[in-house]
Amino acid sequence: MRAVIAPEPGDAEALRIVDLPVPEPAEGEVLIGVRAVGLNRADILQRQGFYPPPPGISDVLGLECAGTIAAIGPGVSEFAVGDSVCALLAGGAYADFAVVPAGQVAPIPAGLSMIDAAAFMETTCTVWSNVVMVAGLTAGETFLVHGGTSGIGTTAIQVAKALGARVVTTVGSAEKAAAASALGADVVINYREEDFAPTLAKAGIAADVILDIMGAKYLASNVSTLAANGRLVIIGLQGGIQAELNLAALLAKRASVTATSLRARPLQEKAKIVAETIRHVTPMLEDGSVRPIVHATFDLADVAEAHRLLEASTHIGKVVLTLS
Repeated sequence: MRAVIAPEPGDAEALRIVDLPVPEPAEGEVLIGVRAVGLNRADILQRQGFYPPPPGISDVLGLECAGTIAAIGPGVSEFAVGDSVCALLAGGAYADFAVVPAGQVAPIPAGLSMIDAAAFMETTCTVWSNVVMVAGLTAGETFLVHGGTSGIGTTAIQVAKALGARVVTTVGSAEKAAAASALGADVVINYREEDFAPTLAKAGIAADVILDIMGAKYLASNVSTLAANGRLVIIGLQGGIQAELNLAALLAKRASVTATSLRARPLQEKAKIVAETIRHVTPMLEDGSVRPIVHATFDLADVAEAHRLLEASTHIGKVVLTLS
């Protein structure tokens, strides 16, 4: 089967399409014939050598896919060969076939194409687990997400609006600001033109929940923007890994800071996240309040070009690879 690896760290040209044996599903696993793959920034970090797969996980890139069940391992009863599914992986999605623990696989929600479904699992599970399961966002609260037109951002805006929250986001261009507003964001700040923290303070806006991809660079500003009992959840470190944390500011607001990741969690935790996400987000998909946003698709042979687009950060939503 075709599979994409990065034998040596580097730029997009470091990616190689190689021929590997088709994996066999073990106890509790299924084998998916992959039709489409969602790209994520974690894939770029892995290619660059900064985010290796967890122990025991394939070095084939890719954290989410959609396709059909090709084989079933022992102990799996909830799926049958031929089922159309989407899946959350710790690695291995950039390939014609991928093995996945059954708890991280779900039927494709009604109305989603294979391409939509491939762009669904990683971002939606990340948003639901952090914004709702960790931070407890509820109707009437104010939610701030940075990078509002990324795959995570476009999903977070829609989910938060569907929950009845007021949504604030930061973006990097006028085009992206318009896209974020169209998705439902109530307040959009172009970070290239103004600093979000003083802008929100001047407007009298404080955030009950912040979903942050920047890390160190935004830590102080995020804390200053939190409301009383606010919750800051850090899921990315694009702005660095070290910064001073003003504990007095947290104490004064009775606020919290949490940092999480999804890829290396135990299987039981991932299975719970997938089940909760599917259960709660499927109704949002059915009523049209949430939809995957796909910016562009590329054939697997053009994976380097797809990575270059993702790195350029000019896209709105997700970039997807297709396999035929």
